[in-house]
Amino acid sequence: MGRILQLPLLVVLTGAGALAMLLPAAHAVVFADFTVARPFFYGSVMFCLLAAVVGIATSNYRPRSVARSQLAALLGAYLWLPFLFAVPFNEAVPDTSFANSWFEMVSSFTTTGATQYDTPGRLAPSLHLWRALVGWMGGFFVLLSAVAVLAPLNLGGVEVLSGRVPGRGAQGAEQITHGANPSERLIRHASALFPVYFGLTLLLWVMLLIAGERGLTALCLAMSTLSTSGITNGQGVANATSGFVTEVMIFVFMALALTRRSFPGAVLTDRNRSLRDDHEVQLATFFLVVVPTLLFFRHWLGALAADDVLNAKAAFDALWGGLFTTMSFLTTTGFESADWQDARSWSGLNSPGLILLGLAMMGGGIATTAGGLKLLRVYALARHGEREMDRLVHPSSIGGGGDGERRLRKSGAYVAWIFFMLYAITFAIVIAALSLRGLEFEQSLVLTVAAVTTTGPLAAMASDVPIRMLELTVSEKAILGAAMIVGRVEILAILALFAPGVWRR
Repeated sequence: MGRILQLPLLVVLTGAGALAMLLPAAHAVVFADFTVARPFFYGSVMFCLLAAVVGIATSNYRPRSVARSQLAALLGAYLWLPFLFAVPFNEAVPDTSFANSWFEMVSSFTTTGATQYDTPGRLAPSLHLWRALVGWMGGFFVLLSAVAVLAPLNLGGVEVLSGRVPGRGAQGAEQITHGANPSERLIRHASALFPVYFGLTLLLWVMLLIAGERGLTALCLAMSTLSTSGITNGQGVANATSGFVTEVMIFVFMALALTRRSFPGAVLTDRNRSLRDDHEVQLATFFLVVVPTLLFFRHWLGALAADDVLNAKAAFDALWGGLFTTMSFLTTTGFESADWQDARSWSGLNSPGLILLGLAMMGGGIATTAGGLKLLRVYALARHGEREMDRLVHPSSIGGGGDGERRLRKSGAYVAWIFFMLYAITFAIVIAALSLRGLEFEQSLVLTVAAVTTTGPLAAMASDVPIRMLELTVSEKAILGAAMIVGRVEILAILALFAPGVWRR
């Protein structure tokens, strides 16, 4: 086993992905759906053999630059694994193309959750299980790569806390390039993260089963919640059997994506800070209070105009629907509360899509499965702006809070601003590319935010007319697929891969 884990990361990931195909194959066999079981079983055998052959050929390979090798493997995983996952999926789905299957697997593995197969009954239950499983594996890969690869190089949001140059992590980079064997580091972090990640998923699944959800529905919701992919088997949270109880359970587990302190081995440069004093938790709490309140008053004013303001149940449903949906899109999960729809019926107002877009763009905590700009970067920019306002009134004042807070407001805000500008440039490029392909500006904007922030359900919820992914052309899907990968890996990590300093290590 130790010899296998010494192989290049892409080879190990290929073998793991091939073994994962046995789960939907076994599920399909149980339900006598052999047209689905055969492609996944044959795909598992074929890719296991491929991984074995490539593993033998590369068993003595030792990269000259470990840092570059790890970043290249991280990007390569998002380029190669969706093709691997799409092969059995494409064979099992009738009347589809490989481009559609590839897009579906990119969306799943990047935890975006956008789907083209939204017609009820279009996919067999085992295929829904495969989509959710790929998203769940993608969520774990995000956690593992954030801790074992990006953090030592001061990437993935850690650069805001450390104040060091992204891609050149001083002590962390020294460890990743010289002191620590990359396989040993990945094994150590995976052994700490996976039991908790798997255990929390199992716990939520059991809780949903007890609440009355069906087995596959509960499993898909549990895996999608922990991975923030928002993938369902066609029965979303809004149509859950146990309704409010299911939403409360999912709400609690979605909160894990607000801070990196939820999982062991977290990226902590401020270990002495309590959970209550965590910057990301504080900022998330602010949004979870302000945004649902504003949404409630918006619906309340609409109900006032409709002379239905004294409906207490509708008022509570509107408040809960706003709170749940705010949490869902802040963590880039994309689940919609059933009460979100009821609130619109109560007030007669449409969905405030711009607010959902803004929440998804901010995203969750660093080193979590959430996408977006990340709360810590938003917090650093906000504190820097607050400090600049203070200096306008008191030019000779000295900022308090200790060295850590001053570093966060200065160098942390600086790198956060750089990331924000790169983020904005990425949005502009993708919007322009989609517009050149003939899409309207509103559609291009919604699809770009959905792809780059890895919040696929925005396509159906953020615009007045839901955007169907199946109706997009192959070139438009290719653009969105590339945007999902860039949004998941983060542009700073991609730039660091080609930085001369990393190539010389």
